Amino acid sequence: GATQFGSGWAWLSVNNATKKLEVSKTPNAENPWVHGQATPILTMDVWEHAYYVDQRNKRPDYIASFYSLINWDAVAARYAAAL
Repeated sequence: GATQFGSGWAWLSVNNATKKLEVSKTPNAENPWVHGQATPILTMDVWEHAYYVDQRNKRPDYIASFYSLINWDAVAARYAAAL
């Protein structure tokens, strides 16, 4: 997410063919389902509206704080379902 130019998303997905985890990024409103190659199990909004009020232009600070908000049990359930 930190290297995403402009607006977009960071994804943790399960590759549909290999069933391995993969990290990706997409611009604007695109997502891993668009290409049919991966099933997303976690996403992080890296559009400025997601963090500007609290973090201003400090996207890396937003990303660091994001990890404390993740419900890992829900992510694990989505992972299991994607397998």
